[in-house]
Amino acid sequence: MKKIGLLSDTHGFLDENIFKYFENVDEVWHAGDIGSMEVVEQLENFKPLRAVFGNIDDAKLRRAFPLDLRFEIECMDVWITHIGGYPGRYNQRTREIMKTNAPDLFICGHSHILKVMPDKKYNLLHINPGACGNYGFHKVRTVVRFAVDRGKITEMEVIELGKRGFTS
Repeated sequence: MKKIGLLSDTHGFLDENIFKYFENVDEVWHAGDIGSMEVVEQLENFKPLRAVFGNIDDAKLRRAFPLDLRFEIECMDVWITHIGGYPGRYNQRTREIMKTNAPDLFICGHSHILKVMPDKKYNLLHINPGACGNYGFHKVRTVVRFAVDRGKITEMEVIELGKRGFTS
């Protein structure tokens, strides 16, 4: 079993509470719009990090991280990208990949809208952890914590970090 801390859309701001909430995770996954190498350094010094770049990320972050990250963990095929959409509303690039090579778990960010939902058409789980930074239209900053165990997602939790612009 691997415990995962999932976040997205930090936009250069990392709430210190994330370290408390992700204390017992094995890995941190970032679904893009990281915003600064300082955020990367903080996360890499904390736990193993898997990340993709997002549309606001500069050339340095784009060199450090891929557009798409595809890997297997605990018998689960995972695909992380920043802009992808959600079941029934995937963008064209995502739809084309889904048609021939759908993962078990599809993760994206970008919308700043928290969504955890099954996709029955492609037989996968979609997760967008919302946004945990202070930039954007979201009102509440969110992250997701879960475990991957022999091809199944368990212990799924949505964590609210507080209102955008405020830290506790």
